[in-house]
Amino acid sequence: MQQEDMNGTRSLAEEVTEILRNRILQGEYTMGEKLTENKIAAELKVSRTPIRDAFRQLEKEQLVEYIPNKGCFARGFSREDMNDIYAVRGAVEALAIRKACDHADEQDIRQLGRQLEKMHFYTKQNSYEKLLRANEEFHLMIYRMTESRFIVQIMKTYQDYVHLARRESLKKEEDLPEIYQEHEAIYRAIEARDKDAAAKAGEHHLEQSAKRAMKRWVEGKIICGDSCDLPR
Repeated sequence: MQQEDMNGTRSLAEEVTEILRNRILQGEYTMGEKLTENKIAAELKVSRTPIRDAFRQLEKEQLVEYIPNKGCFARGFSREDMNDIYAVRGAVEALAIRKACDHADEQDIRQLGRQLEKMHFYTKQNSYEKLLRANEEFHLMIYRMTESRFIVQIMKTYQDYVHLARRESLKKEEDLPEIYQEHEAIYRAIEARDKDAAAKAGEHHLEQSAKRAMKRWVEGKIICGDSCDLPR
């Protein structure tokens, strides 16, 4: 498991929480795996106190579960969790796309177009990691174009979960051209200020993304179903 560096700009507990959260979201800890304070503290070269604080925070986020007399266990995601991610994202993004059509100026459209060109280049290169980052920036641009601090804040509250879902949906190289075409349709509709077409293109993209992500998760055996058992 890769050793993460802690930069000291936040509290130690916050740093540890982010490290553990990312590991759970990326599937480095499997669902039901026991998380041991001493082992993690030794690995991160910290005391057990920030580990306990991190466990408490992650329990609030329902990413871990504490079982008395047994310890703390990773919960990860279930199939239902993944469906919920896309349901929430679909509702927020439909609103964002419509508002972007109303508020985006010509410079915004040009910047979104340049981002789409980047995505086209990375698609042709089959550059998964760079395409993932370019994909995320494309959607963030749309959120910022809404000029709504509330929509942007909503995005920030669940961006880690969206990142995981998006990462899963981009794993097959043969899917990349289709993913690019879906983004191009969104861009063309926003460029034309056609709110209905843009929202429809966004809805289609998220439906397809959900199917791809679920397929990747099942193939990779990352999820074990809604009734995955934890030790009792």
